[in-house]
Amino acid sequence: MQNVIFYTKENCLLCDDARSLLDLLKHDYLFQLEERDIYSKDEWLEKYQLMIPVVKINDTTLDCEQISYDALEKALKEAN
Repeated sequence: MQNVIFYTKENCLLCDDARSLLDLLKHDYLFQLEERDIYSKDEWLEKYQLMIPVVKINDTTLDCEQISYDALEKALKEAN
């Protein structure tokens, strides 16, 4: 099973959209979703503050400008 890390924060419409895409993909791909609030660790806040949402799937990292259904699906396929 793949581990998908999702960096997010509260009250973020882009994060909500990305989460919806991940929920859709859960129907076709087996993965465990780990949500990380960037405000819970200073290093996450510093690294991802201007990039969220961020999704990491193995060696692939997608930021707010790269996240789409197709990009997430491609990353999940390549991770298998």
